[in-house]
Amino acid sequence: MKTNIRVSRKKPESLTNQIREQLHSLIDSGAMAAGSLLPSERDLANSLKVARNVVRGAYETMVKAGKVKSEGRKGRRVMAAGGRKKTAKARKK
Repeated sequence: MKTNIRVSRKKPESLTNQIREQLHSLIDSGAMAAGSLLPSERDLANSLKVARNVVRGAYETMVKAGKVKSEGRKGRRVMAAGGRKKTAKARKK
């Protein structure tokens, strides 16, 4: 998957935050649809010429925010609008 994520080492903001903010924008704008698979940590890190830990940090923050779901070895997927999936209890209400 081709992403339009760019980072600049000249910005005072950390590379991890730059990636996270751009992912938030892509998801919120609908450019990355719910259910779409994010690039692997390795692929995105290589394309941005950053360490994998930088990308991993951004992805983990997105998972905690409920924007992205980790599926183990399958990778990470964009969650539906509104963040976390509804549980059975939430659907009954």
